[in-house]
Amino acid sequence: MKKPRFRSRLAAFAVAALVLAAASAPVAAAGPLECRLNFSMSGWSAFYKTADGTGTVTCNNGQSLPVRISARGGGITFGKTRIDNGTGNFSGVNNIRDVIGGYATAEAHAGAGKSAKAQVVTKGSISLALAGTGEGWDLGVAFGSFVISER
Repeated sequence: MKKPRFRSRLAAFAVAALVLAAASAPVAAAGPLECRLNFSMSGWSAFYKTADGTGTVTCNNGQSLPVRISARGGGITFGKTRIDNGTGNFSGVNNIRDVIGGYATAEAHAGAGKSAKAQVVTKGSISLALAGTGEGWDLGVAFGSFVISER
């Protein structure tokens, strides 16, 4: 009679060990997300460049995040601009919160009246390709930051 009890205890122990091992195993990453930024912003520059706006980041896993956007920089730059219906595509994102933070920028710009703009900004391994259309006038070269924060 002692053997069946020992075997059932051994089987219960083995099942418990497997459950614990499965629970502590690292979860495999689903891979990079495809995330997109839709935004509008406006600003001005006179040696110092500033622009602010709002937008929404949406990812292919169904998550979305309302964000504030600010661009700051300096250089030889003058103008006033507005971007409506801007878009951005992220690469290197594993979690929607990865998009929050400051991105490095460098740009040369010139435009008057209706204009279009495209730019790529980076933050570590994450890149954001921006595009938009709007109105204004600008001329110059600027370096600075593009910051995305939660609303």
